[in-house]
Amino acid sequence: MEKLAELGINIPSFIAQIVNFGLLLGLLYLFAYKPILAKLDERSTRIKESMERTDQVKEQAQKAEEEFKKKIGEASQQGQLVIERAVKTGDEIRQKAIEEAKAEAEAMLSRARTEIRQERDEVVDQLRKEFAELTILAAGKVIDQSLDKKAHQALIDSVLENSTDLRKN
Repeated sequence: MEKLAELGINIPSFIAQIVNFGLLLGLLYLFAYKPILAKLDERSTRIKESMERTDQVKEQAQKAEEEFKKKIGEASQQGQLVIERAVKTGDEIRQKAIEEAKAEAEAMLSRARTEIRQERDEVVDQLRKEFAELTILAAGKVIDQSLDKKAHQALIDSVLENSTDLRKN
């Protein structure tokens, strides 16, 4: 121990310093180290929870994105179906309009033919009457005598009926 004293180390003071250091170390361990470790553990737990929440949010965002893409795809398909139906309906309407126009044209053509036939028949009847009158006048001038108009008319009508019957056969 004397050698320690020669070095300038006082043993009682050295022991007191070691005890003081041990007490300080014990107090720091109890009052500083444990709370610091607790705070570090708490912070580590919060960071882990935050990371887990971040992962959950990422998963939810990914699921939402997939669902969004799925809904966009479905909406696109539905839109395509609507477009196809609209095109089909348009084609049907156009076809129906064409058919109606054809039917109307046929009806107009049929009415026109009927009117033409009626007008032709009227013109033919009128021509027959005029022809009969002209024939009576011509025959009267040729014979230089005037027959009874009713008798001539009856004769001409019978000739015309015979000629009509011949045309029909």
